[in-house]
Amino acid sequence: MEDTGRMAAFMARIESGEKIEATDWMPEEYRNLLIKQIHMHGISEIMGAYPEKEWVPKAPTIRRKLALNAKVQDEIGHGQMLLRLAEDLSRPYGRGREELMDDVLDGRIKFHNVFHMEAPTWADAGVIGFLVDGGAIITQAMLLDSSYAPYARMLKRIVAEESFHMQHGEAVVLALAEGNQAQREMLQGAINRWWAPMMFFFGPTQMGKSAEAMMGYRIRTKTNEELRQKFINRYVPRIRALGMTIPDAELRLDPATQEWHYSQPDWELYNAMVRNNTGPRSQARLALRRQAHVDQRWVREAMNAAAQRIANQGSERQSAM
Repeated sequence: MEDTGRMAAFMARIESGEKIEATDWMPEEYRNLLIKQIHMHGISEIMGAYPEKEWVPKAPTIRRKLALNAKVQDEIGHGQMLLRLAEDLSRPYGRGREELMDDVLDGRIKFHNVFHMEAPTWADAGVIGFLVDGGAIITQAMLLDSSYAPYARMLKRIVAEESFHMQHGEAVVLALAEGNQAQREMLQGAINRWWAPMMFFFGPTQMGKSAEAMMGYRIRTKTNEELRQKFINRYVPRIRALGMTIPDAELRLDPATQEWHYSQPDWELYNAMVRNNTGPRSQARLALRRQAHVDQRWVREAMNAAAQRIANQGSERQSAM
């Protein structure tokens, strides 16, 4: 009866628009949904740095190298901040950041389909910022209204930085669109590669039970299709204004409903890719992540040892008092 009363009070807070803090009581389902969402978000930020990391040494100018390197650094930072949130929520289950990071290496956590894809040209590095970061902003702006206050607060910084990342990608795309025929063809090729993955990016039209539960708890506030429609509506005119074409013969705006009709992505292909890490670059990027995880273990161990020494010194001082 006590839990029933707590649950009713909790849902009353959610429905009134009140935010939940980390120290507040929360039902286990809510906690686990938050862990699932924030854990995948954090891992995706980290794995999302790898397609662009490949282009840092190959960027055409020193200015482009520095800008792209700063963007990669930001993405890794976002992942680390989000894993801190997931760690706080996972503490009752005895799981820390080390275990959360191990999950991607052991295949227990998925990351976004777009980060399994190839980025074979400099145009891909620009289109990732232009389309992928643009899509991420649409999703994350929705999460700014999340019922979980620490996540909503952290996303303010992440969304602000992602806006700069999108502008960086847009600058690369504009330069290529204004370039010679070979550069324009390279840009069109990258748009052709990334459009279908971006249709999958927002998830299936019919949302699963977990996504529906997140809507009920107001962890998220829009459906997958609402987010996808917003993306299409924003990017169709932008791509066409560049003189580029969108690789979808079925794409059209319904004048009655003001909704876009589009070709369905290959749901089976992309689902299998995300679930089984069978994308064109899945294993190569996981190998890089595994190498970094092993090579930098000594740094994590040294920092943990230092933190433990500080904690022990604090305990000794309190005892002496």
